[in-house]
Amino acid sequence: MKNIAIISDIHGNLPALKVVLEDIKQRNIDQIYCLGDLVDFAPWHNEVIELINALEIPCLMGNHDERIAFDHEVIPLPKHNPEERAARLNGINYTKQSIKPENKAFLKTLPERFLLNFTISGKETKVLLVHGSTRSNDEYIYENHDLTDVQSMLTQEKADIIIMGHTHKPYVRYIEATTESTAGTLINSGSVGRSREDNPLATYLILHISDKNITPEIVKLQYPINEVIHAIKASEIPDFYAKFLKKDLIV
Repeated sequence: MKNIAIISDIHGNLPALKVVLEDIKQRNIDQIYCLGDLVDFAPWHNEVIELINALEIPCLMGNHDERIAFDHEVIPLPKHNPEERAARLNGINYTKQSIKPENKAFLKTLPERFLLNFTISGKETKVLLVHGSTRSNDEYIYENHDLTDVQSMLTQEKADIIIMGHTHKPYVRYIEATTESTAGTLINSGSVGRSREDNPLATYLILHISDKNITPEIVKLQYPINEVIHAIKASEIPDFYAKFLKKDLIV
């Protein structure tokens, strides 16, 4: 049995990352991979990058990592209201202004994908890791994404399993075979530091890999969310992101 942990979308939330890493440490985990988005919206982007780097965790380049690494313009998103657009701009600019040069340089080195190969029941099984989708680190693939497009991605990539982050909403979706496409699985590992679920827990994925199958397990953990909320309020990051973490808390 081999066990692989996959984390994603930490977004500067060091307390959540530490809780997840401690949980991983208590389990029989052989390797950790990170799908990216180390930065923005909580004040520990430098510490998160340095910890991922120090632990030599292979990491992909998320869309936020790319924006900070290459100083891309912050383009407003139509889905956001004026309050969130302003908060997003200010939050990202805070990261741009406060990231250490060596950490910005590290973000520039991150790859777009990892391909893992395993032998399951005598057959080569390909597991593709990306941040957003197989096409872009900024494309959202939700659980109800168009089936034909999902089948096309699996077929084009010749992948048996595609694992993503970016949406901050975990799921496991099994795709049945058709006459034109093979069976496959889509998995979202969720978000360590900025869950978009109703109960925002630190979330990550474990793949349990045996000779006969690969079994996904989504793990959700409590973390000291009040510590993060108060740290955001004490920083130059907009209070919007403190309220986002726990909407029922008066901050």
